[in-house]
Amino acid sequence: MTQILMPKATAVWLIDNTALTFDQISKFCQLHILEVEGIADGDVAGGIRGADPIANGQLDREEIERGEKDSKYLLKANVFENDSLSNRKGRKKGPRYTPLSRRQDRPDAIAWLVRNHPEIPDSQISKLIGTTKPTITAIRERTHWKMSTINPTDPVSLGLCSQIDLDEMVKKAAAKKAKLDAKNKVDESPTLKSVDEEAPAEAPKPTEHTLESLFKPSEN
Repeated sequence: MTQILMPKATAVWLIDNTALTFDQISKFCQLHILEVEGIADGDVAGGIRGADPIANGQLDREEIERGEKDSKYLLKANVFENDSLSNRKGRKKGPRYTPLSRRQDRPDAIAWLVRNHPEIPDSQISKLIGTTKPTITAIRERTHWKMSTINPTDPVSLGLCSQIDLDEMVKKAAAKKAKLDAKNKVDESPTLKSVDEEAPAEAPKPTEHTLESLFKPSEN
């Protein structure tokens, strides 16, 4: 069986983010089941941060979904040749995998993004938290069936994306919007007027009269 990188950290992530059984996690991470139970109870690996096996290429999201549907299914780790872990980075990314236990939180995350970052397009929100465009549209238009119970919540705090991914997406969307606004501003600005049009003819100065000029006889 393929050796799992950071088995305890991987077990922490799988316990927190999936509906897999302890037995499935134990066999996949090659840990004793009592150790996995200890991790779940907080007695083991208390200071270890979870490592996402999908992000590091050790496991596919489809494998997790199969395991969640069948508690007897044994997860199969990806097998690499030499340093092919780096080769997997070039693979086209599919939709983000959202843990089963947190999928009900996606409407709250969408509402937060729509309210706080309206510049982010629906296609990017869909990739960020693993949702669909119709769902985003329904929340934007307030026609979603759960609208009355939706509570806008930061997707990072919900565990649906990382702060780095969110910041990067916000930065890109803001830059794109600024570029588009600048282009529209240039297109809408009036054309420059010619010098003749801009500078009105100077009106002649009125003649100032004095007592001497009024009563002085004119010279022929």
